[in-house]
Amino acid sequence: MVEKQYTPTVAYLGPETSFTHVAATLLFGDVGLVPQPTIPDCIEAVAEGKVAYAIVPLENALEGSVPMTIDYLFHGSELFINAEISTPIEQHLMVNKIRKDESGQLQSIHSHPVALAQCHKYLQYHYRRTPLMQTTSTAAAAKYVSDNPELNIAAIGNRLSAEKYGLHIAEENIHDFHFNHTRFVVLSQRKGFLDIPFKSESSKTTLMVKLPEDDRSGVLHQILSVFAWRKLNLSKIESRPMKTGLGNYFFIIDVLEDEEHPMLRGALEELTSLNCAVRSFGSYYTF
Repeated sequence: MVEKQYTPTVAYLGPETSFTHVAATLLFGDVGLVPQPTIPDCIEAVAEGKVAYAIVPLENALEGSVPMTIDYLFHGSELFINAEISTPIEQHLMVNKIRKDESGQLQSIHSHPVALAQCHKYLQYHYRRTPLMQTTSTAAAAKYVSDNPELNIAAIGNRLSAEKYGLHIAEENIHDFHFNHTRFVVLSQRKGFLDIPFKSESSKTTLMVKLPEDDRSGVLHQILSVFAWRKLNLSKIESRPMKTGLGNYFFIIDVLEDEEHPMLRGALEELTSLNCAVRSFGSYYTF
């Protein structure tokens, strides 16, 4: 009897051809992918055990962190990061093929808010007076334009979306800066590395650190010193609101080390001794 190979189910921000879908296929292939309409739906799907993994955008090189992912991941979820993949992002202005000669008089332009922000200069220069409409994903915007040929509207998204939904690319590469990449993270209910052959040599650990409630001066310097004297390299530190009142923040810290490394274990113990609340989202490889 031939043993059936296990194919994990993976929630991603859909529909098909979204940038998240592209990242998911790079890691998992085309089988077992389950589209979700929003980032919270992706996170809830894996948190409730409906899928084994979820892949969501975490940070863009131009626009920084994706607030919705941060808020749902760091406020109350019990999930862990198993992998990270960074992919290049190219944004194109796309219209319905029957409207390809009318792109100068658009009624509105549709896309994900991050994509609209990535094309801010282009839109200000060419479509300053055209309403910008936010959608749940770039692929959802492309599908909407395809489904409504009677409207003279456009979408911003990738080339795959144009091919999938039969759109005409009115203008290519309209993003403001050409070094445009997005970090996507793979989430699950367990700690552990996603074992993919083309992974990086080194690992990364993401921490959430809450400051002590006594609010003493110099505490952030103390926290950074915990990593500095141990020569632990931080690739990111970012403050985010606790949503409990003005001036209340926690910190997201990416450490370029495995959490089982003695130096990082010692750092976590010292942070606890400083009365910081620390949560590790696990160690993972980057792709």
